[in-house]
Amino acid sequence: MSDHDARAVRPWRMIDRRASRKIKVGAVEVGGDAPITVQSMTNTPTTDAAATIDQIRRLEEAGADIVRVSCPDADSTAAFKTIARAATVPLVADIHFHHKRAIEAAEAGAACLRINPGNIGSKDRVRDVVQAAKDHGCSMRIGVNAGSLEKHLLERYAEPCPEAMVESALAHAQILEDHDFRDYKISVKASDVFLTVAAYQQLAEATDAPLHLGVTEAGGLRHGAVKSAVGLGNLLWAGIGDTIRVSLSADPVEEVKVGFDLLKSLGIRARGVNIISCPSCARQGFDVIKTVEILEQRLAHIVEPMSLSIIGCVVNGPGEALFTDLGFTGGGAGSGMMYLNGSQIEKVANGDLIERVVEAVERRAAAVRAEREADTAAAEPQAAE
Repeated sequence: MSDHDARAVRPWRMIDRRASRKIKVGAVEVGGDAPITVQSMTNTPTTDAAATIDQIRRLEEAGADIVRVSCPDADSTAAFKTIARAATVPLVADIHFHHKRAIEAAEAGAACLRINPGNIGSKDRVRDVVQAAKDHGCSMRIGVNAGSLEKHLLERYAEPCPEAMVESALAHAQILEDHDFRDYKISVKASDVFLTVAAYQQLAEATDAPLHLGVTEAGGLRHGAVKSAVGLGNLLWAGIGDTIRVSLSADPVEEVKVGFDLLKSLGIRARGVNIISCPSCARQGFDVIKTVEILEQRLAHIVEPMSLSIIGCVVNGPGEALFTDLGFTGGGAGSGMMYLNGSQIEKVANGDLIERVVEAVERRAAAVRAEREADTAAAEPQAAE
């Protein structure tokens, strides 16, 4: 039994997910019983279609389920049409202030419009945006940020607070509901972790709309990843959240990697190799830190979920190997023990460790792919009938 399977049968690891209605972002389902999706956003000039498409390709390879692209002007929405045709994941057009950009993006192939109905303008403009979304099969995201709350809410509450953010979100949702549009999700983001978590907790009680989670403007790669893990981890553990974006001042691909690592750590979703490794100490029988660093690079292309323990000595190594798909435990005298599904399989010299582990992981990944393809092939005749 793999580590992932073992966790599934332990009630103290279960997360009671909040009930929400399901919408679609292109072909990707969000909310309800759909898997929690991972998003990122391009940071290239949208008018540079080639650069934006190249970045989307990298995000797709990293596993992004949905990608957001900013459309600040008419030239951007013109380029968006080319970009949308090239993408294999659904694209969200990020719109602010200009309702015509939302209409153009819907016509250009956007799967979702990220808007703030309150800053689109008159009721007629909101109606036109909603109609464009209906005509072109777009969903919407109502995006509320603590840093851009409406003036009347700041005057009433004196500062950004959970109550103000939730009031803003629900008021904007009502605008869409008044136009008979319910294919929307909501986010209430702040750069402060406490404010973010409290706002989402209140919002989760007030609506059945799917929720897009994020700690906005979280910071650079290390600090932003920690802040996002604390904030989003708390919410996800409580069953709140249907899609996530880890906002980092870093390569957008890192946002996707951290997002999946976050979901992986909670046993919510698995992608790639989950390396369980010790911090190393004087007992280590090989250089654990360098080995893990190399393995992370060598195994980055693996998308099939599996667990791998890399432990420096026999204190915890055999025990960790019992609950991982593959494992290696240092034993001294220049060699260690390889494990498969918790059982010892062979002694391996430290010098051969990396190659043998990579071979074992790739072999297991190929077997998982073959099994999945066989299951798909077997299901296709039934679907045709």
